Amino acid sequence: MRVVMKKCIVEGRIFGFAGWRSLLSAVALMAAAALQAGCTLPGAVAGAAATTGLAVAQERSVGNAVDDTTTQFNIKALLLKQDERLFRKVGVEVLEGRVLLTGTVPTPDDRVTATMVAWRSAGVREVINELQIVDRSSIVNFAKDSWITTQLRTKMLTDSEVFDINYSVETVNGSVYLLGIARSPDELERVTNYARNIRGVTRVVSHVRMKEEPQQPKT
Repeated sequence: MRVVMKKCIVEGRIFGFAGWRSLLSAVALMAAAALQAGCTLPGAVAGAAATTGLAVAQERSVGNAVDDTTTQFNIKALLLKQDERLFRKVGVEVLEGRVLLTGTVPTPDDRVTATMVAWRSAGVREVINELQIVDRSSIVNFAKDSWITTQLRTKMLTDSEVFDINYSVETVNGSVYLLGIARSPDELERVTNYARNIRGVTRVVSHVRMKEEPQQPKT
């Protein structure tokens, strides 16, 4: 007996009902998180649906679009659990596992926290932090810290033994925070040593996990 599956066509792409169920589930989950933060129902649903619809319309497979939307929801949910203020201020976009954080936050510490939270979600391959600091008293230190981060990123980029895309680097008041996934202990040691030898660095804090280690549970 031949079974003919009905399909829907949107934006020139064909999706089975299973794909739509996953997408609709993601919309519902994102809307629920927005409602918990105090958004109105129409706004919550519209925002979640727009995000999901954009993912589908882009040049991605249904599976990748669903994965990215799920990752985006997970990060927003983790931000909400961490700090409702961060949930409201931090924008999250995900494309093929690459996470972009945008918006404004009061302090450099908030930048670090947002990056750490993003890495906790399954499916994250890279975190790009474009959050801006609005506390003017932190601007001078932020400039110095940014220079430290730039030097470290350059050293990592030019080292063929380091897969730099797997790392996020944040510097706050001379403290360098390493986040991401290391392919081996030797690779992590190389990165850590680079950081320690940069002028102005007071300490190096690693939140990097090994590639073979399981991700932290979403608690």
